[in-house]
Amino acid sequence: MHGDRVLFLDGEALVIDKPAGLPVDRPRDGSLSLENHLVGLKFGFQRVPHAVHRLDRDTSGCLLLSRNPKAHARLQQAFERGEVQKRYLAVLDGMPEGEDGTIDLPLAKTSTKEDGWRMVPDAEGKSALTHWRLLGSHEGRAYVEFRPETGRTHQIRVHAAAGLGIAVLGDPVYGRADKRGMMLHAAELIVPRANKPPVTAEAPLPERFAGLIDPAYTPMTAEIAIP
Repeated sequence: MHGDRVLFLDGEALVIDKPAGLPVDRPRDGSLSLENHLVGLKFGFQRVPHAVHRLDRDTSGCLLLSRNPKAHARLQQAFERGEVQKRYLAVLDGMPEGEDGTIDLPLAKTSTKEDGWRMVPDAEGKSALTHWRLLGSHEGRAYVEFRPETGRTHQIRVHAAAGLGIAVLGDPVYGRADKRGMMLHAAELIVPRANKPPVTAEAPLPERFAGLIDPAYTPMTAEIAIP
C-alpha cells in the first residue's frame, strides 16, 4: 500500500484510499487482502492498524482504520450511533426516475445453493436508509451521489438495484458484471470525535470512472492530511 493512498493520519486514526479488488477481510482461498498491507501502515507504531468498518472487495475509496484499541472502540461507537457521514459516487447502468430522493428499504440476508448469499429487500429485515442525488448523465448512464444513513451490507448496491430500479454499473451480484469493474466509490468520510477535530478524508475519483461520466464534470482531488 503506497503512501499516496493515505488520506488522513494522526495518533488515533488512519484513512486509506482502498483500491477496488482488494478485500478487507482475508478470503477463504488465502489470496491477498488488506491484512497483507497492515505492517506497512504502522507509521512508527508497534501495533498494526485495524479496520473500523468494511468496504466491499470491488468498492474503492475511504476506509477508516484505528491505530490503538481505545481509539478503535471510540471510532466504532461513532458508526454504531450513526454519527459518521459517508458519501459515495456511482455510475448506474441506466437512468433512474427523478433527480433526488431517499430510499427507505429494510434489508435481510438470504442464501441459496444456486446463487450463494446476497442481501434482499425484506420488510422484516434491518432498517436501511440512503439519500441519493443525480449529479449528471453520460451516454444513457446516471452519475449519482449516495449518502447512506445506515451501514448495512451491500446497502447502496441493493438500494440502487431495488430502490431505484437501476443497478450500479459492473455489479456482478445485483446487476451485470463489466470488464471495467464495479463503479462504486467511497468518496468522503467524516467521523466526529469528542474533544478532537473530526477525521475527514476525500478519495479522488479512480481512473476506472474515466469515460463513464461527463467530461465537463471535474472530479474532486484528495485532501492529504499527514501531520
